[in-house]
Amino acid sequence: MNEDFLLKMENFFMALADKTRLRLLNLMRDGEICVCFFTEVLNESQPKISRHLAYLRNAGIVEARRDGKWMHYRIIEPESDRAAAVLQDTLDWLASEEEMRKDYEKLASACCAPLSQVTITRAPKPDVFADRVNNQEEKRELETFML
Repeated sequence: MNEDFLLKMENFFMALADKTRLRLLNLMRDGEICVCFFTEVLNESQPKISRHLAYLRNAGIVEARRDGKWMHYRIIEPESDRAAAVLQDTLDWLASEEEMRKDYEKLASACCAPLSQVTITRAPKPDVFADRVNNQEEKRELETFML
C-alpha cells in the first residue's frame, strides 16, 4: 500500500481526533472566522488555538487568510472525495450536538458575528496555492504548514 496515502489518511483522522479541533471546526462550519473569536468563545489561549489550527491546516481541512494583523480561517474540502464525505458527516454530527450548538451560539455574541458565509470548497493544489502567495513571509509560513 502507498505509504504517502496512509500518512495523509492518518493526519486527516488525527486532526479530527481532538476535542479542541472539533470545537474549532464546529465554529467554522458556516463561514470564515477570525482567530480572536476562537479564543473568546472557547476560552483558550491564542497559542493553543493557533497550534490546533496549524494541525487542521496540515491535514488539508482549513485554510488561512491574513487581514492586517488578524488571521481568518475557513474549512476547505479535502482533496479526497471520501475524506470530504467524512468531514461533512463530522460537521453534521457536531451541529446536532447540544454542547456544540452552545459553542456556536456564543460565537454570535462574541465581538461580532462571523465575517461572511462561506461554502466548503475543494482544497487547492499546493503549487497552485503557492502562486497566490504575495510575499516571502507568507511563502515561508505556507511552506511550514504544507505536508
